[in-house]
Amino acid sequence: MTPMLRAAEDDTHISGRIAPPTWVVVALACAGQFLVVLDVSVVNVALPSMRSDLGLSAPGLQWVVNAYSIAFAGFMLLGGRAGDLYGRKRMFLVGLALFTLASLGGGLAQQGWQLLLARAVQGLGAAVLAPSTLTILTSAVPEGAARARAIATWTAVGAGGGAAGGLVGGLLVDGLSWRWVLLINVPIGAVVLAGSARWLVESRAGDGRRLDLPGALLVTSGLATLAYGIVQTEAEGWASAATLLPLGAGLALIGLFLLLEARTKAPLMPLTLLRVRSVSSANAAMFLSGSAMFCMWFFMTLYAQNVLGYSPLGAGLALVPSSLAVVLGSKVAPRFMPVVGARNVAALGTLVAAAGFGWQSTMTADGSYLMAIMVPGILMMAGAGLAATPLAALATSGAAQADAGLVSGLVNTSRVMGGSLGLAIMSTIAASCTGSSSSGDALTAGYALAFRTSGGLLLGGAVLMLVWLPRKISAR
Repeated sequence: MTPMLRAAEDDTHISGRIAPPTWVVVALACAGQFLVVLDVSVVNVALPSMRSDLGLSAPGLQWVVNAYSIAFAGFMLLGGRAGDLYGRKRMFLVGLALFTLASLGGGLAQQGWQLLLARAVQGLGAAVLAPSTLTILTSAVPEGAARARAIATWTAVGAGGGAAGGLVGGLLVDGLSWRWVLLINVPIGAVVLAGSARWLVESRAGDGRRLDLPGALLVTSGLATLAYGIVQTEAEGWASAATLLPLGAGLALIGLFLLLEARTKAPLMPLTLLRVRSVSSANAAMFLSGSAMFCMWFFMTLYAQNVLGYSPLGAGLALVPSSLAVVLGSKVAPRFMPVVGARNVAALGTLVAAAGFGWQSTMTADGSYLMAIMVPGILMMAGAGLAATPLAALATSGAAQADAGLVSGLVNTSRVMGGSLGLAIMSTIAASCTGSSSSGDALTAGYALAFRTSGGLLLGGAVLMLVWLPRKISAR
């Protein structure tokens, strides 16, 4: 039997059994993605209860969110390359098991430090798991319309996980306790873990290479330090030493990483990958879009609760139409991509989102639900979903199969880092307008300025997409 036929047989069987239907693989990959994205936002409404129960300080409360996001962003490229070298299924299972066990530890935490440690380990598990979700999906579905639909489902589920965080968290906190925003991951994770161990096919592109440990340490510490500096801006401001030192150190470490990768024989991230137009342009566009889009949920929730007087659960329910819109936009995108091109669909979605952000920036302190939350929210998130699917498809096209996990990690890193940076910037902009006032009018003015700035950023992003993105998805 030739090596090619043997490889084909390995891809078709799992220990002598016929490989599962494609929809099973897509469902398992999307379930993993849903869990890790959900946990970025689900804890927000539970923070007051966590603080009173565990006696957390205000900075400690902030780190309940930041410990997860920093570990998630910092280890993503490492998780993606580990999947390439040691097996995408193996890393999916390792990441999911770590994530599930950390969720159990966080849900049972009796002291603040235990909760923070559990959240950091959750983020590490998510960073190992998340790149494999997209790689497993793209490996199971052939290039073309079918893959575009599968990526659309992955995008919709991921976006829906972030959007559903407020609603799910509100239901669990009101109905049970804050602990269940973490404990709910345990049974779901166990089911997905069992199904994945049974059905997923192993794939790798190791070809005898070893993991570039010096490069992995540099990029992980650089991204984690940079993420730490970004989240410090919310409490310390942009000009403080507590912010500038980690930002400078993070950039320096990333610079050293790039120098090392240019010289090593087996780099963690071949710099030639960034010369692939679809990879570099789509990731840049995803970073820019994420920096504007991510803050939408944050400011909409604050506006609903702090200005309009909604309860946490009420705010979550108010954003359900927006959550459905992002799923719809993600699923509709593949229908247009073969007709007008992936680039044009991404730009169109970005322009639709920019229109929604512009509308939202006209918000008032006594706005109605229909015109101040629902309609602009639908526009923002329908546009976000419409743009995300072609961007993910473009970002994972054109690169070699051996780099699939790394590219998937880069996609998630671009989105998470863009969102973290954007939220820090927009929070600073809103605070500069609001000042020390806590009145509804002052808060609304600050939120409106953040939405207006984000809308302008998206307009610039649409221009960038039209100029730089390739028109169509390129074959590997």
